Amino acid sequence: MQGLSLIAPAKINLYLEIIGARDDGYHELAMVMQSIDLADQVDITANGSENIRVQCDNLEVPADKTNLAYRAAELMAKEFPEQFAKLGGVDIKINKRIPVAAGLAGGSTNAAAVLVGIDLLWKLGLTKVELEELGASLGSDIPFCVAGGTAIATGRGEQLSEILGLDNIYIVLGKHRSLSVSTPWAYKTYRATYGDTYLQDKHSLTTRASSVHSAPMIKAIVHKDAREISLSLHNDLEKVVLPEYPKVLELREAMKSAGALGAMMSGSGPSVFAICESLEHAENVKQQVRLSIPDEDLELFTTQTISQGIHLKSSI
Repeated sequence: MQGLSLIAPAKINLYLEIIGARDDGYHELAMVMQSIDLADQVDITANGSENIRVQCDNLEVPADKTNLAYRAAELMAKEFPEQFAKLGGVDIKINKRIPVAAGLAGGSTNAAAVLVGIDLLWKLGLTKVELEELGASLGSDIPFCVAGGTAIATGRGEQLSEILGLDNIYIVLGKHRSLSVSTPWAYKTYRATYGDTYLQDKHSLTTRASSVHSAPMIKAIVHKDAREISLSLHNDLEKVVLPEYPKVLELREAMKSAGALGAMMSGSGPSVFAICESLEHAENVKQQVRLSIPDEDLELFTTQTISQGIHLKSSI
């Protein structure tokens, strides 16, 4: 086996609550994360050298050591030096469909694909938990991206509890190409504005995080009820991002006005997604949004929820 092609799905947040501050400087979060079928393809090929090389068909994506996919390969080489010495480095080719800097875990899912791909290429036999632990050392979203599907995420986002997969809920996704929101800025601004509402003691943080398991959102997901899921959408970061980025607010409101069951910003933005009843409904919502915001900078996608994360497309 010389190489692999893997599919790396994007994710959205159906629920994001900031509970408090952690000792490590991150925030204590309670989230519901969901994979969608908008995905990148990541090709990983053994190159017979000591080098790790990354290329991407989107020039906005760095091809150097700052790329999370590179760092994932570097981590595997460090953790498994015997295999690296025996089998050598890899070439990583990213075919980008997920919008860049969109709050959709595009970089994280590419890194997750590299972890899974090198595990297969080097025949390491790592478990899902082991891969998630490796991913957590690189970024909070990477553990979820490994297995994907639907999950409750607590801690800084790396502690996962899987939920029965949520398939075939149709989504319209929108993002202005030229617009990006800094995730550190969003959390820092939220802390400065709402820090006095944070729970302080560890017991309260743990209790509040665990209560998301019985929240209306989870019940709606279990019943695969798109309308009830829409009623339970929640994202604390909208409080600071929407006032600062009026285009994100305009997009969210356009999706609601177009008849979506519900619409919300994903993660720290600037992507906005709308939940729809069917493919036909989603296409109609997308068309109405396009008419109400005739901006060539606005990308719109029709996608759907899926119950898997990184998966193999083919051997190379």
